[in-house]
Amino acid sequence: MNNKRIDPATLQLKDQVVSINRVTKVVKGGKNLSFSALVVVGDPEQGVVGFASGKAREVPMAIRKGIEAAKKELMKVPRYRNTIPHRVLGRFGASQVLLKPASEGTGVIAGGPVRAVLQAAGVQNVVAKSLGTTNPHNVVRATMVALSQLRERTKPASTAEAVGEQQ
Repeated sequence: MNNKRIDPATLQLKDQVVSINRVTKVVKGGKNLSFSALVVVGDPEQGVVGFASGKAREVPMAIRKGIEAAKKELMKVPRYRNTIPHRVLGRFGASQVLLKPASEGTGVIAGGPVRAVLQAAGVQNVVAKSLGTTNPHNVVRATMVALSQLRERTKPASTAEAVGEQQ
């Protein structure tokens, strides 16, 4: 992962709410209700994606906080012909996400949280399998770990150079 910050002002960011959770804190005077929202933001054209969680007393405010926090955590995703360059397995906690490149016209074959991240990143053809826990926070983090493991696909100029590199 590179440490260069991506400026969100230069991007056409689209946001997607992955999950909203109602949290109740029991205190002496009764119950305090609040909401947490897991949000994914990304620019599909540029291949940039980020996620964050926002917490507030009302749902719209929690979503807004999540979007603002996600804009600070943007990451560039390497793509190859509208898919990912190679197969990768991302792990976070008890969650695992397997991403496999797919041929043109396949579309995004993935479950909820994984689909949200891949669509925000602009990956159009990919097959994904979520293994282990279905906790949306861990699944999104495992997907981001998998995307951070991706490397650009490079082709050698000729086969002679490729043979020379192997020796």
